[in-house]
Amino acid sequence: MKTFSFRKRAVLLATSVMLYSSTPVFVPPATATDRVKAQVVAVEETAKIQLTRKSAAYWQVTFNNPPLNIIGPTEVRELVKILEQAEADPNVKVIVFDSAVPGYFIAHYDLLKPLEASTGMEPGPTGMHPVPDLMVRLSRLKAVTIISIRGRASGIGSELALAADMRFASRENAVLSQFEVGAGFVPGGGPMAYLPRLVGRGRALEILIGADDFNGELAERYGYVNRALPDVELDGFVDALASRIASFDQHAIVETKKLVDLASMPPEDEMQPGWDAFITSVQRPAAQVRVKALVEQGLQQPGDVEKSLGAYTAKYRD
Repeated sequence: MKTFSFRKRAVLLATSVMLYSSTPVFVPPATATDRVKAQVVAVEETAKIQLTRKSAAYWQVTFNNPPLNIIGPTEVRELVKILEQAEADPNVKVIVFDSAVPGYFIAHYDLLKPLEASTGMEPGPTGMHPVPDLMVRLSRLKAVTIISIRGRASGIGSELALAADMRFASRENAVLSQFEVGAGFVPGGGPMAYLPRLVGRGRALEILIGADDFNGELAERYGYVNRALPDVELDGFVDALASRIASFDQHAIVETKKLVDLASMPPEDEMQPGWDAFITSVQRPAAQVRVKALVEQGLQQPGDVEKSLGAYTAKYRD
């Protein structure tokens, strides 16, 4: 039997389904053995995003989906489950999001899953698709949300960071980007709504349409993150800040955050159009060609493309 390398299999998959195939896949009825296997898989997939309650007031959410911390429909559902717990818990005051995967906070959204895996998801409580729904609900949480970025935060990784209350990055080892325009499609997780309010219109357009990588130091200078700290200090700083917030009076935290949100948060109706534009644009032939070229070079596999998305998206010419 002929075998293929991991990279070759990924390229073949992308070519056969054109990344987002509309062809339905037949799934036979599940046997008892299949159901047991499915339960085991569900447990493993849940472990990709780990919730640690460091105290009743201080939670930590850790992305642990090696090798790249890719986020797709399954991981979005897991994040929603954690979000639901936070929304229902009257004691949590602060939640820190970080990564256990070296080199990656979150690489980006899964571009090799069939489109129907994303478009077929049921809307969230806001009435929006689960991705913009997740971003809005994360922004509106009563608990303070803090993102600790070590490694690459691209696409939905950057968007999750933007939806949170505060962002702190490793000066040496953080990379942020909204690479999507360079790959031929529109970002879908709300950065057009968040970034202009955070960094100003001109810098937002540079980040979004320039589609290049920003290291921790430059991200701090632009206001993309609150601070860039020496890598050895990042964890200690974030933990100390979260512990400090967790010790404060909850009413004061909630009311202060509510008033800041009134002054700074985008209206919810700005979020769904971004997702709709993403779904429409990623199906365009021009986007399919660009993404296929990136896959052939190693997109969604460990290696140079994922480490240097900004450089590789700039290499392609129509």
